[in-house]
Amino acid sequence: MKICPRCQKTYPDDNLNFCLEDGSVLSPMVAQPPQTVQVSQPMPTQPQPAVQPTAPPAWNVQPQQPQAYSMQPPKKSSKTWIWVLLILGLVVIVCGGGFAGFIYWAANLPEVAANGNTSTNNSGSTTNKGNFSTTNSSTSNSSTSTSSSSSSERTHLESLDLSKWVPDSSSYADVEFTDGELLVRNKEKKYYYVLAGTESEKSVDADSIVTVRNVVNFDTNLGYGIVFHSKPTPLQQGYAFVIDAKKQRYRVVHHTPQNEDAVINWTRSDAILAGTQSNTLEVRDKPDKIELYINGKMVNSIKNEYGYPNGVIGVYSSGALQVAFKDLGIRR
Repeated sequence: MKICPRCQKTYPDDNLNFCLEDGSVLSPMVAQPPQTVQVSQPMPTQPQPAVQPTAPPAWNVQPQQPQAYSMQPPKKSSKTWIWVLLILGLVVIVCGGGFAGFIYWAANLPEVAANGNTSTNNSGSTTNKGNFSTTNSSTSNSSTSTSSSSSSERTHLESLDLSKWVPDSSSYADVEFTDGELLVRNKEKKYYYVLAGTESEKSVDADSIVTVRNVVNFDTNLGYGIVFHSKPTPLQQGYAFVIDAKKQRYRVVHHTPQNEDAVINWTRSDAILAGTQSNTLEVRDKPDKIELYINGKMVNSIKNEYGYPNGVIGVYSSGALQVAFKDLGIRR
């Protein structure tokens, strides 16, 4: 039996980790009821920091500051079946066609054997709950890539002060502002972490921009980048446009409570500068589509099907690597 430390709703399923009402981390039921906390005024309609005697909140609401949320990705699906098929294929070819057949087979191995991933439609979307589709990666260049580097028709740039994005405390990540960069390192290797802007920092009908870099070129399976069209309460509704500079690939995901689904699976792009080099990500919100740019080059576009109507800008990091963010801005 588990209980939500915020709304006190109980759940008999011990495998459930998040409250279905408000997203808080569930705590095991204790023999004695938690200490009653007296409040001097009614709970406000807007989210406020809650007194929690047993567990930290799933997200920390801080008025006048960006809000943070962390979530664990799903386990990767097993690739055992791939190796079984390869071994069976080898046995059949060697027994039936001899060494010459083996040479022909080896020369024509599918890309899945070299990369350990299956190639998927880079604009495919999945809604399988509990599977964030991070293992379905495309290793080919996007078919919708373009060499366009035209300037945006929007000219008024509002630069956001990232020094104000450092939360007072966080159970999920170490966040600091140093030398003009917001440095974020997740405390849990298997989690991703989001900081979302305030209600005034809207990404709707605007260009959202950030420059990111992988500080020490660590591996990442989920990526890092910019959040847009998000609820001010992170990971409830919105998008993330993220990259993996080490492998020169990008992807787009959208969020629903306790879930992350692919809009564009991992896709390679030569527009990404490899290693620890800085990359500028840009999202241009248009009436009929959302254009995605990397270092001034348009790499893809999507339709706005999941964004929050008054969505805000934010940043996304994952894994145990340290990610540096700078030059976060909104152009209108």
